[in-house]
Amino acid sequence: MNRTDSNNESHFITLEGGDGSGKTTQIELLANYLNERGIDVHITREPGGTRLGEALREIILHSVDPINDKVELLLLFAARSQHITNVIKPRLSNGQWVLSDRFTDATFAYQGGGRQMGIKDIEVLQTLVQGDFRPDKTILLDLPVEQGILRLTRRGETRDRIEQQDLAFKQRVREAYLERYHQHHSRIALVDASASIHEVHKAITIEIANMVSSSGNRNGD
Repeated sequence: MNRTDSNNESHFITLEGGDGSGKTTQIELLANYLNERGIDVHITREPGGTRLGEALREIILHSVDPINDKVELLLLFAARSQHITNVIKPRLSNGQWVLSDRFTDATFAYQGGGRQMGIKDIEVLQTLVQGDFRPDKTILLDLPVEQGILRLTRRGETRDRIEQQDLAFKQRVREAYLERYHQHHSRIALVDASASIHEVHKAITIEIANMVSSSGNRNGD
């Protein structure tokens, strides 16, 4: 990853996983864990993270009009380009750790796997938008699709365009995520998201322990 423009004590960590895997809960717990150790953290999400990104998120997830798969893919990378340039890289340069709820691995999983789009097309856009910029660490919260659907049902919330996709779509997403893990296992850590919230959080902190220790305990605890 090209991190020449960032502080060497800052880190970019992404949380990935299918719908209902608990990313939002875990990213908040991780932020608290890091804050307690004196580490300044910025939480963000994709699509989103900027005013433009949030506007595009609304279109991508809640448009009442049909969206062509290629249009969806281009909108995602447009939001990502703005996100990297205006938020992620500046925050890293200022020494903050950036925690993102989804990043490019989600595009490979949802658009590449779920939508069955060409991986090469996604890779071309990834190179155009990111160059060799990648997360320092990605936590993949893996959960059987049926459990994820059950969790969403229990929440009772209105589902977005992606969450409304059928079982086969969600299964392809999970398989694509696992394929990403096998291809990039030095960056991606696989965590069993079917465990308790506490157990999942503990597993995540173990995965980033070296990053925390190399940054030093800034509270002196």
